[in-house]
Amino acid sequence: MPTARSSAAASTPRGEAGRTYLGWRHRIVLPPPGPAPRRPAPADARTLSQEWVAGQLDSEAETNRPLYFALGGLGLFALLCPLLWTLRILPGSLALGGVCACAAIAAPVVFALLQSRQVMATRLERAEARLAEERAERERALHEQQREHARRYTEWQAAARAFEAQPRWYGVTVPAGVSSVLVVGGREAGWSALLTTIGISRLREGGDLTVVDLTGRSVTSELVRLARRCAVGPRRWVLPADLPRMTLGTNLDAGQRARILSAAAAASGGLEDADADETLLLRLLEVLGPDVGVARLIGGLRALVTPEDDTAEDDTALALLTEAERARVRERCADDPGIRERAWTLEDRLSPFEAVGTRADDGAYAQVKIISTDRASGEGAARVYGTYAVAALSELLEARAPEPAVGGRAVRPRRTRSLVVCGAETLPTEEVDQVLAAASEGDVEVVLLFRTAVPAALERFSDPACLPVVMGLDDDAEEVARAVEAAVSAEADPRDLEVHRLTEVIGAAVGGTVLEPSEDEEEDDDLLFPSPHTESGALIRNAAASIVPLDLVRHVRSTTAWGRVTSQAAEIDTPGPNDEEEAPGARSRGLDARALRGLPSTAALVLTPGGPILADTNPGILTLSTATLATVDDTRNTGTSGNVGSGGGAGATARASASRSGTGNGGFRRGRAGGSEPSGGTGTPGGAAGPDRTVRDDTPGATSGDDGNDAAEAFGTAGRTDPEKVPPNLGPPPERLDWRV
Repeated sequence: MPTARSSAAASTPRGEAGRTYLGWRHRIVLPPPGPAPRRPAPADARTLSQEWVAGQLDSEAETNRPLYFALGGLGLFALLCPLLWTLRILPGSLALGGVCACAAIAAPVVFALLQSRQVMATRLERAEARLAEERAERERALHEQQREHARRYTEWQAAARAFEAQPRWYGVTVPAGVSSVLVVGGREAGWSALLTTIGISRLREGGDLTVVDLTGRSVTSELVRLARRCAVGPRRWVLPADLPRMTLGTNLDAGQRARILSAAAAASGGLEDADADETLLLRLLEVLGPDVGVARLIGGLRALVTPEDDTAEDDTALALLTEAERARVRERCADDPGIRERAWTLEDRLSPFEAVGTRADDGAYAQVKIISTDRASGEGAARVYGTYAVAALSELLEARAPEPAVGGRAVRPRRTRSLVVCGAETLPTEEVDQVLAAASEGDVEVVLLFRTAVPAALERFSDPACLPVVMGLDDDAEEVARAVEAAVSAEADPRDLEVHRLTEVIGAAVGGTVLEPSEDEEEDDDLLFPSPHTESGALIRNAAASIVPLDLVRHVRSTTAWGRVTSQAAEIDTPGPNDEEEAPGARSRGLDARALRGLPSTAALVLTPGGPILADTNPGILTLSTATLATVDDTRNTGTSGNVGSGGGAGATARASASRSGTGNGGFRRGRAGGSEPSGGTGTPGGAAGPDRTVRDDTPGATSGDDGNDAAEAFGTAGRTDPEKVPPNLGPPPERLDWRV
C-alpha cells in the first residue's frame, strides 16, 4: 500500500482547508420580516355642512326675530303718524316728532341687524378657513406618512429578499483541536451518508481519505461513485482476496511490523500474551531481516517447532529458509521452554497473512483508499483483518514527522487527511486506544463508527480531544443517553435539537437503496466503471488537487442517490417570507433514550463543546439552494427585531439583510427566484456566491465575499473605513460564475 503524500492543500489556511463536515443543521439566522407595512389611506375630505350652515342661519334668525318685529312695529308707527296728521287727529309737530322718534329708535336696531349679518358671514368664513387649514395639515401628514411608508416598505422588501435568500442549512464541522470523532449507533444508510459527506470534505480540497470498512455491507458505494464522477479513481482492497496486492504494513521497521502481526494474531482470541508474541516476532525479524515477508516469518516459526535433524524437504514454508537461517532462528528464539507451543499457535494465526504484498502493484498514490472485508468471511475474519489494517495505519500515523515549529511554537496540524473505520466495535480495545492516541499527535483526523455502545467509545464522551456523535440506536439507547447526559455540560438550545421534515423524508425515501450493490461492483470497480474517462470526458486519475465547488454540487446531484432524492424534495424547505415560524416543518427532540431511538437514519446528535447539535449527514443537502458551507458560528446575527413592517429597528435589519443576501454565505450558496439583491447591495444577483467562496474560521463571524467590508459594516462589527480612500484593485478578476447549475 502506498505511503501517504503531503496534502495539496497543506499551505491553505485552516478556514478554507482542513474542515471536516459531518452534516448540516437547519437554522434561520435572519428572523422573518413580518407582514408588509400597510399603506396609509387618506381621510375623508371635510367641508362645511349645509345642515350646519342652515342651523347657524336659523339660530341667527331666531335671535334677531324680536328686532325684526320691533323694526316692523316702528315702521308701522312711523307710517301711522303722517296718516293721523292728514286726518287732523295729530298736530303736525307731534306727527313729525313721532316719525323722528321711530327713525331714531329704528337706526340702532338696523345697525344691530347689519352687525349680526356681518358676524355670521365672518363666522362662516372662519369655519371655511379652519377646514382648509385642517385639510392642508392632513395632506402634509399624509405625505409624511407616505414617505415613511415608502422607506419602511423598502426596508421590509430588502429584509424579505434577504430572508428568502439567506441560507437555511449550515455546515456542521469538527471543531478545531479535536483529533477524532466517535460515532455510536446508526444504520448502514446513515453511515453511507456520513462517509459521503466526509468524502466531499476531502475531495473539495484535494485531501486524503482512507476508509476501513468492517461492516461487510456496501456503505462505501456512494462514496466510490462520487469519487469516480469527480475523476478521482479510488483504490480498493477487499480482504482477504486482495492481501497479495496490499503492501500495508510491509514497508515499516521491525518493531512496528512485530506489533502489527502480534495484534492481528491476538485479535483471533487464541493468544493471551501479545507482548511475548511481539518479542518472538521481533527476534525473528532480527534474524531474517526487517523486510522479510510473512511467508518467511511463518517458515521461521515452523523451524522452531521442527526438530533440528528433520530436514522437512516437503514443507514449503520451511523450505523458504536456508539451513543457516534455521540454525540462527533456533539459536536466537529457542531459549523459552514453551516456545514450541507459542510458535505453533502463532503460525496458525498468521497463516492468513502469508501472501501480504507478494503481488503488489506499482504503489502509486491514491487519494481515496478503501479497505473492506468480504461479507462471506464472517465477523471473526473481519476482526482479524480489520485489526491488521488499523494497527498498520496507526503505526503509519505515529511514524509521520511532526509539524515544524514556527517562532519556537509548534504549528497546529491542518487535518486535511481522514481515516474512517466503519464497524470499529469489532476491533480490540487496545487498537482503538492506539489509533486514537496516534491521531492526537498527527495530522490525520480519525473517525470511528461503532454499531453498538462499546465501553471503548462511551468512556471517551468526556474527552476534549474526541467529538462524540450519536446516531439512531436500537438496543443501547439507555446506556448512551446516560453517557450523553454526563458529557453535555451546557444547556441545550431547543432550536439545536430540531429534526427538519426534510431529514425524515429523505431518510425514509432512500432507505436501503444505497446498500444494494450490483454484481459488477462486488467483483471489481473496473467492471462497474469500465471507461477510464468520466461522462464529461475527464480522465480518471488517482488524485486531484481540488474539485471546483459547483462541479462538486453537480456531481453530488447527478451521481449519488442522496443528491437525486434531495433535489426532488427541495420544495419541503421553501417557506415564504411571511412565515412566523423560524423552523417550519421542524420538530424538537430530546436527549433521552426514546428520542435517540427515534432518530431518522441520517440524523446525528453531535455533542459539540458549545452544546448538543442535531445535524443531518445527508450529502444531498449540499445541492439545495439554501445550503452553505459556512457554519452558524461563521455568521453573525444582527440581533435586531424581525418585525420590519411594524416600526423600530427596520433600517438596521434591512441593511444587514441586504448585506447577507448580497455577499454570499458559502462555497455552494446560490440565489433563488425572487431573491435578487436590493438596491445598494454588493453581491451578485440573487445573493449568489462565486465558486469556492467559503467562510474562514480564522476570522470568526465574518462573512466571505468580494466586499467583506460592506458585510462587516452591515453587521456593525467592523471598524468604519474612510469613504474617500478607495482600496486598490489587487489581483486578477474573480472567476466567472457558472450559472448552468
